[in-house]
Amino acid sequence: MVKAIVGANWGDEGKGKITDLLAETSDVVIRFQGGANAGHTIICEYGRFALHQLPSGVFSPRTTNIIGTGVALDVEKLVKELQSLSDGGVPAPRLMVDRRTQLLMPYHVLQDTYEEERLAGNAFGSTKSGIAPFYSDKYAKIGIQIADLFDEKQLMERLDHICELKNILFTHLYHKEPLDPKALFDWLMVQRKAIAPYIGDTVSFIHKALKEGKTILLEGQLGAMKDPDHGIYPFVTSSHTLAGFGTVGGGVPPTAFSDIICVSKAYSSAVGAGAFVSELFGAEAEELRRRGGDKGEYGATTGRPRRVGWYDAVASRYGCMVQGATQVALTAIDCLGYLDEIRVCVGYEVDGRVTRDFPVPALLERSKPVYETLPGWKCDIRGITEFDKLPIEAQNYVKFIEKELEVPITIVSTGPKRHEIIRLR
Repeated sequence: MVKAIVGANWGDEGKGKITDLLAETSDVVIRFQGGANAGHTIICEYGRFALHQLPSGVFSPRTTNIIGTGVALDVEKLVKELQSLSDGGVPAPRLMVDRRTQLLMPYHVLQDTYEEERLAGNAFGSTKSGIAPFYSDKYAKIGIQIADLFDEKQLMERLDHICELKNILFTHLYHKEPLDPKALFDWLMVQRKAIAPYIGDTVSFIHKALKEGKTILLEGQLGAMKDPDHGIYPFVTSSHTLAGFGTVGGGVPPTAFSDIICVSKAYSSAVGAGAFVSELFGAEAEELRRRGGDKGEYGATTGRPRRVGWYDAVASRYGCMVQGATQVALTAIDCLGYLDEIRVCVGYEVDGRVTRDFPVPALLERSKPVYETLPGWKCDIRGITEFDKLPIEAQNYVKFIEKELEVPITIVSTGPKRHEIIRLR
């Protein structure tokens, strides 16, 4: 049985907590796309952790955690994360990295940084983690798989070829120092030693687990709005953020899917540039940002203040649709308890016409929010675990969003800790 946990929105929806929660009853958790450019924050019995490369099942001793072929693997950051778990008293997780997973290289980070500098005021708001250059190289067929590290002669030849291409770009466009292929080779030998204990054939492992009736959880990074095909292009990430990509980046057969849990936050937040129809500004935004999340709305990777806004039912309904959601987990509802009234964006006005359908990116900048206003509950609901114990206004808010999404809400998160959860149905 395969379940996927993915984002309905721009990322930062609280997927890490939901994955951590469901990992308790899962045999395998797979990270199937993305890199260290976005983090999942977990609060558990060991403390508070921000994961960037590791799957969120690492706190469950029964779970095998897999990094699949769709991931941009930064070995140095992975090693640091493993050390942070050890320093925090977390038992060493069961971790397997597929031998076909490709490595994020130092020149990917440099290229990402140089390009953002070159674009200046027209930059995409990249985290400068090297993600776009990594995936560009992967599909240009000049990436380096983990397995390549064990054929030193072929590896050196590949590095010579890659540096020949990159150095034209680095010296002539960016006016920077050229790359040294031998230095890169030496660096990769260090990475080989660090990653060697975790390398495996994850595809065979997964198919064996399925035959044995094991439960597999796919964990997505970011959300539907950041998908390069179905998101707000070009202000997207460079890997596919949809559950369907789990069949590729996770090595899971599409016939094995049984459930797709779409995570959506009870208000909107986003990092980076691009259209954000229900965005708030000024003091109103700062108050929501301060009260939001676990320690405010700031990126787990960059620390950047997130853009915040009212719940966008148009974008969220579309996100659930393209994800193929069978159920929704609504998170961070406890953060809204200070409000007298809460707005929900239920439509977009585009060129004088109101629509409930999410438009193509070219029309988003011209879209204006159409709101409905609901009464707030004006009290602290953190930690409530029974739906009928919520104030009636909070119950009605959940029901209103569920009606707008047209997908059942089965989990409501009332706080950042693992079991600050209401289960419905």
